[in-house]
Amino acid sequence: MSGAAWAVVVGAALLLVLVTLLWLSRTAALGRRVGSFACATADRRDGPWATGVAQYGATRLYWWRRASLLPRPTRVWRRAGIVVLDRDVVAVGDVPTGVVVARCRVTPERDGASREVHLRMSTEAYAGFTSWIEATPSRVGTVI
Repeated sequence: MSGAAWAVVVGAALLLVLVTLLWLSRTAALGRRVGSFACATADRRDGPWATGVAQYGATRLYWWRRASLLPRPTRVWRRAGIVVLDRDVVAVGDVPTGVVVARCRVTPERDGASREVHLRMSTEAYAGFTSWIEATPSRVGTVI
């Protein structure tokens, strides 16, 4: 192999290591943030599901896709624009799995047109999510 070919192979390997380290660092940082929790999202109950991390803000819910290097959230929903329409506890047979799928109507930050989205999270994260939504007086009656 020539010197130029070795340089290309070494450069590609270094680039792969750098991208992997950036992704691991981003994932660890998102998981350590205050108010963050594992949350998958889908447009339909049966998927396809995109895994990620959500984080409560004062007035918004931020959601980052797990398989991404972008520093900004993929989706941002206004707190006042989130309404839980229903929820299902996922079970295998008769045994609950500790996972909740919440069907929500959300108003995205950018376009303002509300739509439905499904959020899959642990039962503990769902309890925190609904508490966060209901934490303002204007939210009475918007959570199931």
